[in-house]
Amino acid sequence: MIGDLVMKSYLMVWFSSEGGRPSEITRRLMSMGFKPIQGAYDYVYEWDSSVDVTEILRFGDRVQMTLAELGVMFRLETVDASVTSN
Repeated sequence: MIGDLVMKSYLMVWFSSEGGRPSEITRRLMSMGFKPIQGAYDYVYEWDSSVDVTEILRFGDRVQMTLAELGVMFRLETVDASVTSN
């Protein structure tokens, strides 16, 4: 629909040679609903509805717990993306 609000969380991951394998990290993130992408970010999560900052922070906590002890750092960015259709 025109003008629908879609929220997306983009994730950038910095791997370490001393940490987990990229394939294992990808498997864990995909189990959370992330999709691997190419470009400026490594993964994207598409929300079903609009979310507030509190829910985004909870989601960030889940990402951190999922990646704990794998020797990676990450950056999570959540944005509003307008959907348009032809």
